[in-house]
Amino acid sequence: MITTLTCPRCRAETVWEGNPHRPFCSARCKTVDLAAWADEEYRIAGPEAPSDNDENDRE
Repeated sequence: MITTLTCPRCRAETVWEGNPHRPFCSARCKTVDLAAWADEEYRIAGPEAPSDNDENDRE
């Protein structure tokens, strides 16, 4: 039985076993996704973190 999954970046169907880029379909999708995290395109829900300037304003 071949396990397949959908690439989270391009939505292409890809195989799980033997795929060095999983859960992505290719090195390109893996790199594009990493770049999106680095560019802060993705955000994790939660309260906004205080900036460094906020600490200086409280003193």
